[in-house]
Amino acid sequence: MSDLKRFGHAAVGVSTGETEIFSAFESDGPMWSGTGTRSESRHVRFPHPFLEPPCVQVALSMWDIDCNANQRADIQAIEIAEDGFVLRFSTWGDTRVARVRARWMAIGPVRYEEDWSAE
Repeated sequence: MSDLKRFGHAAVGVSTGETEIFSAFESDGPMWSGTGTRSESRHVRFPHPFLEPPCVQVALSMWDIDCNANQRADIQAIEIAEDGFVLRFSTWGDTRVARVRARWMAIGPVRYEEDWSAE
């Protein structure tokens, strides 16, 4: 699916970060010890809000997974708003995941520093 997002006459801001979504190995959590459909989510707050929901790109930056099972993963940015989004990692079947960390980048409209108008 392709989508073009226009930002209008605002400045364009880029915000980046990295978030650990979970660490399940030490606690024998469901991502490590469970089977079937499972997901973990983390709310991410932008350091500075955008004028409208930005475009958000996410990618795995660390994936610690059992090599003796199938490797299945889905990572998404959902519930994207001006001040943040939810980062969701999902797996299914017999996949055993010990830890996951993700990098993210948000691109969207922001106020010009010289803009003196009230919000």
